Amino acid sequence: MNSMLKRAPLALAVSLASLLPASPVLAQEAGVTALEEVVVTARKRSENLQDVPIAVSAFSAADLAIQGVDDITDLQYSLPNTTLQVSRGTNTTLTAYIRGIGQQDPLWGFEPGVGIYVDEVYIARPQGAVLDVLDVESIEVLRGPQGTLYGKNTIGGALKYTTRRVSNEPTFEVEGTLGDYRRRDLKVMGSVPIIEDTLFISGGAAVLKRDGYGEFRNTGADNYNKDIATGHLKMEWRASDSLRFILAGDKTRDESNPRGGYRLTPSLVTGQQPYDDVYDSDTSLPNKNLVETDGASLTAVWDINDQYQFKSISAYREGYTYTSIDFDATAVNSFDVPADYEDNQTTQEFQLNYTGDRLSAVGGLYYYSGDACGAFDVILGLSGITLENGGCVDTVSYSAYFQGAYDISEKLSVSLGGRYTRDEKDASVYRYVYPGAKFPEDDGTIIAVQSDFEDSDSWGEFTPHVGVNYQFSDDVMAYASYTSGFKSGGYDMRANIAANPDGDEPFDPETVNAYEIGFKSTLWDQRLRLNVAAFFNDYEDMQVTVQRAVGQNDFASQVLNAGASEMKGLELEAVAAITDRLTLNATFGYIDAEFTELVWYDPNAQMEVDVADEWVISNTPEYVYNLGMEYSIEIGNWNTSFLANLAYRDDVHIFEVPSALDEDGYTLYNASIVVRSPNERWTIGLHGKNLTDEEYRIAGYNFAATFDDQGNVIAPGLGGDDTVTGFYGDPRTVAFTVNYAF
Repeated sequence: MNSMLKRAPLALAVSLASLLPASPVLAQEAGVTALEEVVVTARKRSENLQDVPIAVSAFSAADLAIQGVDDITDLQYSLPNTTLQVSRGTNTTLTAYIRGIGQQDPLWGFEPGVGIYVDEVYIARPQGAVLDVLDVESIEVLRGPQGTLYGKNTIGGALKYTTRRVSNEPTFEVEGTLGDYRRRDLKVMGSVPIIEDTLFISGGAAVLKRDGYGEFRNTGADNYNKDIATGHLKMEWRASDSLRFILAGDKTRDESNPRGGYRLTPSLVTGQQPYDDVYDSDTSLPNKNLVETDGASLTAVWDINDQYQFKSISAYREGYTYTSIDFDATAVNSFDVPADYEDNQTTQEFQLNYTGDRLSAVGGLYYYSGDACGAFDVILGLSGITLENGGCVDTVSYSAYFQGAYDISEKLSVSLGGRYTRDEKDASVYRYVYPGAKFPEDDGTIIAVQSDFEDSDSWGEFTPHVGVNYQFSDDVMAYASYTSGFKSGGYDMRANIAANPDGDEPFDPETVNAYEIGFKSTLWDQRLRLNVAAFFNDYEDMQVTVQRAVGQNDFASQVLNAGASEMKGLELEAVAAITDRLTLNATFGYIDAEFTELVWYDPNAQMEVDVADEWVISNTPEYVYNLGMEYSIEIGNWNTSFLANLAYRDDVHIFEVPSALDEDGYTLYNASIVVRSPNERWTIGLHGKNLTDEEYRIAGYNFAATFDDQGNVIAPGLGGDDTVTGFYGDPRTVAFTVNYAF
């Protein structure tokens, strides 16, 4: 079947749609129910999903619960052309790509290409952005640039995570989960009206623990374990019928062990062979890892009248990370990297919404101020030195935006918008060489300076939007749009001027001009929802992070502005209520992404090289699809649902340069049984994921040695070893969950 996919993507889309019957006769059968309306806020106002002329997917709290979704990375298997997964040797740092656009390097100073929003507050750093599902109202994923309404760094798309709204009735919910690898989770959620119709408090807390999927063989410590505590609290004051204030705070603490990579090749230093289990590793570093994030926000909403609403969102967030990354994954410190990051951000948004008979519009002002600092030490134990990179980047960003939709007639509507953004960045970067093994918190004697500079720059960009949609009937709408996206320029915090003389120069912003056509339909007496989108991205100055060893005792980093690249593709989403008991769903994504212009400075050859035909777009499989079903029956007055799905992801490149780390296509099979009591207070679920125990690589490090045709070592990699280490998705897991709510 996989070869058929590669030969006929359009045929697959048609065949998926054909799985969902559209016979008008079936629609007349007794007992058949229609699909529920899905409400989204993609355009910063509440609308029916089927009326929004952009590609957006939405998941309600009920959807997430019945599918056993633990965190947002589970969603990638239900989304076309989307990658959401844990970054390399981390537990809660997010790598996000949508339609071939994202950022695979989580270092401070580099900005993501997919915006993450929690209750409308932008999360600037990927550390701690693997959000666990706790007290959620909904999650929306917007595909394609969202530069007009959401601003810079949503050049690929945006993910909106909304916590549960309060109500006048007190609520309480407790959920416990037990699973293999000694998984033990506890979640408590609830809300209380302090003063009826006026003052409310709500919140949730969770402790999430699991033993490792593997271990560090030389120390016995867990590898791929989980140890997270998280919580949030929200207070809402409805000062009047037209004015309300929401004060919110949250905190997450991740003390899981740092993840150790799996060696794909034998070690040149210790002779260690690849282990049988991909979750096993060795390390010469302490199992020290801590990621803390917390924040607070104040939202004021004033319904001025039936047409106008004013909103103010003020927020502050901060984060701290200390982690230990053993690149070579051996008991010898030939290539170890302890690292220390911290960041904070302050944001303010003023927003004015207008809803009239024909015109709906939103405009606003946005301010962002953020500081990100850090240091990491590359300990090269065999050479007896440590290379330390460190520094800070301070960012101030201002923007003003407007977007409106006007109904020319009952069927034809046009939208027009734009945003102007101004970014200012101040950076300080150093690269020192120390004798022996040094950690970021230690003092040391500098024996060489490879970089030490300060600089500042600023960039401004206007990102427009133009769209048109036509309502052929109450159930079928077609649309076309042009949207521009923008991601800010910046500085390479790993700059090594000794190896790359231009390393202190800022890299430019990247921009994308995105064109999209699609249709949304609700057919078969509201029982079939079928949405299709086709897109083309013209990508300019794409920021590509490259690291290369310079001999075995040094490395050079660059952030390239690739001259040009293109992404074009097709997406399909379908769900059908076949009967009142049986629902089928399907998603499909196809993307053709490639560099068309790309020149980089090779630090070893000391010259520029054209690699447009050799390099690839990372973290972007050509094909993805998901097929699922839910069948519900009554057993002893308890509603019982049986769910099953398969998710396929095609071959994927981990980095822009093809390597042994690249992963072949794979399929995951999942199944669940969920039962609910007659009074709907009790929900019991049994969830199995990756039931065939598929082994699949999602990230890695590649500092390989050079070999001749006979397999003899010509030159070792950085640190003196052949460092090719991979990180893997979850193995087969089974979890039993009990939820009680009133």
